[in-house]
Amino acid sequence: MERVEHRTFDEERALYGREDLLVADCRFDGPADGESALKECRHVTVQNCFFNLRYPFWHDHDLEITGSELTPLCRAALWYSEHVQIRDSKLHGIKAVRECGDVKIAGCDIVSPEFGWSTRGMEMADSRVESEYFMMRSDHLYLDNVDFSGKYSFQYVKDMVIENCRLDTKDAFWHAQNVIVRNSVVKGEYLGWYSDHVTFENCVIEGTQPLCYCTNLKLVNCRMAGCDLAFERSEVSAQLADVPASIKNPLAGLITVPGETEVIRDIPGADGQVVVKAAG
Repeated sequence: MERVEHRTFDEERALYGREDLLVADCRFDGPADGESALKECRHVTVQNCFFNLRYPFWHDHDLEITGSELTPLCRAALWYSEHVQIRDSKLHGIKAVRECGDVKIAGCDIVSPEFGWSTRGMEMADSRVESEYFMMRSDHLYLDNVDFSGKYSFQYVKDMVIENCRLDTKDAFWHAQNVIVRNSVVKGEYLGWYSDHVTFENCVIEGTQPLCYCTNLKLVNCRMAGCDLAFERSEVSAQLADVPASIKNPLAGLITVPGETEVIRDIPGADGQVVVKAAG
């Protein structure tokens, strides 16, 4: 493997099209302001590098990035790339990952609006994320121990599992399909509208008007204290561990709650059952 170490690059396409390359302790920064430093590369390992220029990793295959920093000026860092691993790094540029496949991220700090769009197959663990429109239109996703904050997350996602996460996000999971959320805290307004086959297990859900206009919605042992106007026009099976502030016009299914709550029915066809069943 060729080694490139302790160098600074600022020219256009500085390492374009290289293969079997180790890039260590390098800086991609400078007055030439060149783009696309490692475009069209294969079998590249990047260690402890600093990226302050745009579009460094487009159309790459078999890429590993560790201990590196991608600054806010490093826009659209990884697009159209396959078989990517990113560990212990900072991804702080807008649109950092898009149209990629088979991406594994661990131990990263991500501040990136519009992150992850149209990505196929991402695993993310032990990371912190700030984003808007996070992971939109992506599929086959797995998140474990991720702290997320931002609006409009997980819209139009398909085939996703989330475990042990903390999500502070409004308008999340709109139009999502085939999603399971386990052992997580989900805080935000207007959660999951228009979704299909979404399941929450052992979760804490907070915020107004959650889970409306859903089909094939399932909740198992979830806490929804303070949630109001829940399940409007949804088809739902829910076993709740505490009492939501109110339930409005569930269309079909069975909602089991451990105590009395306000149930609003002011449209025809709102036939979902709400049953009070004490715990134990």
